[in-house]
Amino acid sequence: MVQLYIEDLVSSVTTYESQLRGFERVKLLPGETKTVNFTLHPSDLELLDKDMNWSVEPGKFNVKIGSSSTEIELNGSFEVLSY
Repeated sequence: MVQLYIEDLVSSVTTYESQLRGFERVKLLPGETKTVNFTLHPSDLELLDKDMNWSVEPGKFNVKIGSSSTEIELNGSFEVLSY
């Protein structure tokens, strides 16, 4: 199982440390590798703001990929400048 987690580093309200935003079940033979692609949409970055509206806030986000939230193999980050 390959899982993708998003972590919002700066937000106007308290959010979860990270949130599962994608997963794919992959079957591999011994020694086999496969490439898995994920597509993020604005809704994957939304949070419920202080006025109880869903919104995407500008800021930095971490992307973590692994077999679980505690077994992270890849890390990266990106920044939303405005939305």
